[in-house]
Amino acid sequence: MNDTGKQASLTGLRVMVIDDSKTIRRTAETLLKKEGCDVLTAVDGFEALSKISDLKPHIIFVDIMMPRLDGYQTCALIKNNQQFRATPVIMLSSKDGLFDKARGRIVGAEQYLTKPFTRDELLDAIRRHAEVA
Repeated sequence: MNDTGKQASLTGLRVMVIDDSKTIRRTAETLLKKEGCDVLTAVDGFEALSKISDLKPHIIFVDIMMPRLDGYQTCALIKNNQQFRATPVIMLSSKDGLFDKARGRIVGAEQYLTKPFTRDELLDAIRRHAEVA
């Protein structure tokens, strides 16, 4: 029953989770797969960028603090690519700082979630920003 239109199905939605924490990747993957999402994961920005061009996710969650290429750099590279400029990027961080949020907006992130996030926070972000059928 979809009277409100709010609980649109997430089945088939490609969601990418970029985080160097195996726990965070696994937690997000488990939550999202239960909702029917097709979950793609990457341990850092370099791995993510090659997967993004091949797999074209509908929405991307990216951790800020990662080795090699951090979340801000990763987000900026995604947003600077003509093909993926419109793909929503949600920043993930264990810090809930104003500076971090502002910096995320500067590089083009749509939203900022503080870890540990709840199932509802994750799903609300997807429903707010991704094109859900």
